[in-house]
Amino acid sequence: MTGDDSAGENGGDDAAVDGRDDADEPPVVLKLGGSLITEKDRPETLDDAALDAACDAVADALAAGGIDRLVVVHGGGSFGHHHASERGVSTTDGTRDADAVAAVHGAMKRLNTHVLERLRERGVPAVPVHPLSLAARADGADGGLDLPLGSTATLLGEGFVPVLHGDGVATAGDGVTVVSGDELVVELASGLGARRVGVCSTVPGVLDGDGTVIAEIDAFEAVADTLGASDATDVSGGMAAKVRELLALDAPAYVFGADGLAPFLRGEDSGTRID
Repeated sequence: MTGDDSAGENGGDDAAVDGRDDADEPPVVLKLGGSLITEKDRPETLDDAALDAACDAVADALAAGGIDRLVVVHGGGSFGHHHASERGVSTTDGTRDADAVAAVHGAMKRLNTHVLERLRERGVPAVPVHPLSLAARADGADGGLDLPLGSTATLLGEGFVPVLHGDGVATAGDGVTVVSGDELVVELASGLGARRVGVCSTVPGVLDGDGTVIAEIDAFEAVADTLGASDATDVSGGMAAKVRELLALDAPAYVFGADGLAPFLRGEDSGTRID
């Protein structure tokens, strides 16, 4: 696979390198899906048990020393997706209504606060990084994402666990559109030189037409016919979009369910490997 060319164009690589010691261990990038940590069909409702279990797994992995540097991204679930869908905002359709932007961003900040609190309760030094304050699409909704990584890389170097999330993003010609957690994962993994990427969802991996986990994917065309849209409200594209984004990475990526999170954090294969 080839890396994401936009990382080099937007200065993300340079910013990341400036903010970290090259001798440091390359980070692991982990996404906690919004459908995992929230009840996606009920507006602004957490799945407390799932969020607690995920935070337990992260805390245990860091305490065991298997991971030195970790970046977490979480999706919007019933927080961001609900408000974005209600106001007609997506990755391709923007808004110039400040109230709509505030509603989407505010919901994501509330979810982010819940995630941060659960992690810090377990001793994880988690701190927020809000994409709306950093990122832009200078060439419109179809253009690449400019996500400066200097602050995230520096936080990593100082021993923190940066926690980003799907959010609004300033978009030339379209006001504010949505940036998905999956796209953020790609930008972070490319710009920070991640060694592994994990996407934890509500399914045990990418499933074929018979509901069986596909062990490995190395080309989208091989699985295109089997991938459908999300059943619940999702303005960022569902599983097909996830696979497309992860195929853009140089680092191996894995899609797995809640039971696969702890093994992934131990360095084991989980779910579907996308490489």
